[in-house]
Amino acid sequence: MSRIKTFNLPDLGEGLTEGEILAWLVKVGDTIELNQPIVEVETAKAAVEIPAKWAGQVQAIHHPEGTTVEVGTPIIAIDTDPGAGPLEALSTTATASGDLPTPSAASLAAVEVAPAEGMIEPGLIGGEAPGGRTAVLVGYGPRTTSAKRRPRKGAVPAPAAPAGVDHGVVVGHTPAPTPTIPAPQVNDRRGGASGGAVLAKPPVRKLAKDLGVDLATLTGSGPLGSITREDVQQAASGASVVVAEPITATTAPSFGADREQRIPVKGVRKLTAENMSRSAFTAPHVTEFLTVDVTRAMKALDRLRGRREWRDVRVSPLLLVAKAVLLAVQRHPMVNSTWAGDEIVVKEYVNLGIAAATERGLIVPNVKDAGRLSLRELADALTDLVQTAKSGRTSPAAMSGGTLTITNVGVFGVDTGTPILPPGESAILAFGAVREMPWVHKGKVKVRQITTLGLSFDHRIIDGELGSKFLRDVGDFLTDPEAALLAWT
Repeated sequence: MSRIKTFNLPDLGEGLTEGEILAWLVKVGDTIELNQPIVEVETAKAAVEIPAKWAGQVQAIHHPEGTTVEVGTPIIAIDTDPGAGPLEALSTTATASGDLPTPSAASLAAVEVAPAEGMIEPGLIGGEAPGGRTAVLVGYGPRTTSAKRRPRKGAVPAPAAPAGVDHGVVVGHTPAPTPTIPAPQVNDRRGGASGGAVLAKPPVRKLAKDLGVDLATLTGSGPLGSITREDVQQAASGASVVVAEPITATTAPSFGADREQRIPVKGVRKLTAENMSRSAFTAPHVTEFLTVDVTRAMKALDRLRGRREWRDVRVSPLLLVAKAVLLAVQRHPMVNSTWAGDEIVVKEYVNLGIAAATERGLIVPNVKDAGRLSLRELADALTDLVQTAKSGRTSPAAMSGGTLTITNVGVFGVDTGTPILPPGESAILAFGAVREMPWVHKGKVKVRQITTLGLSFDHRIIDGELGSKFLRDVGDFLTDPEAALLAWT
């Protein structure tokens, strides 16, 4: 049995067919253990670390970082028994026993194969080009001659090199000097002090002659530096002549590729684009908005943070919004459903998705069966979900199976939005920023804490009445969470 094991890129689930190698965590020659992370791979859903299937020593890495490889492609070779001796020694032993030796990759790479007689050297037209292609000129067949550049007009051709002399630099030969092209004459706009012609109209010239003014000593203030009547009159009266700023040509703005940036669409961003396009043009979206006074909810959070058993828990407004959504789903189960063509699948469990913006793009991990969690358990689950997403360690399993989603656009200072449904879900809630605003409270205008909710839903499943009632219940809970808990549970 061969001691060299080839590790192929595994199927990471959810029908993924390829992945990009982000970083190798080992190098050739490293000794690794079983299940030790060896490579970080980004799929269409997340970046994951892949562990080693065998312990041993890394012999070869087949693909560099930044390469996209298909599932099942060999990515690394591992020597599972490095203590048995060098691979070259094993090859010698095999030869003595009659078997053919197996050359190592290093020995093969060190062999330089000279071109056979009649073969064309790589790089010449007709020879081998990168990627195994034949180097040809467009529109012509392969030629077995090196490309030649037509000499410039007026250039002196170099003498032919004698036989056996390298066609690079000919010893003892001095190259012909390159003819120098004189710079174009530029008219001096300050007159004739530098020998150039004075730019002035005939009436101005006559005036200068009558007043005894030498035009060559003046600096023109007219167009293109021309001398005007005023310049001559000021010189004749002994006043200083105002020096005009030289006219410089304005460079035309460039709108070419040098001022553009092209970002490859791959990984998480590519999957997000495909999902959003499919959802936007498949499910008929409707979005409703509701502005609510959340002052009591914010005070309830403050009281919750002050409790001893909650002091180490991250308590945010998103926690109350999540709880409000879970309670509203219990009152309106149809909101937590999926369109399945000939039927609507209503789900009794809620895998609550939380949209998260990461460096690699938008992802939507979800809290599994969130409706069964207590408020403390829900707070811990949301904290873990957000921290894992920010670190880029969200697994594909954590992003699959979502049934209802919340997108917290308020963290960006945005009031609300019209979110697009994740595929397979029938509703998504946008939670806007909480702001202090004037609000009518108990018949008086007071400063209250206000937020705006935006609910997008699939109109094939949820009609206007159902969507409005669901959004109203979420708003009622955030307006007075204690009263809603007492009334609904």
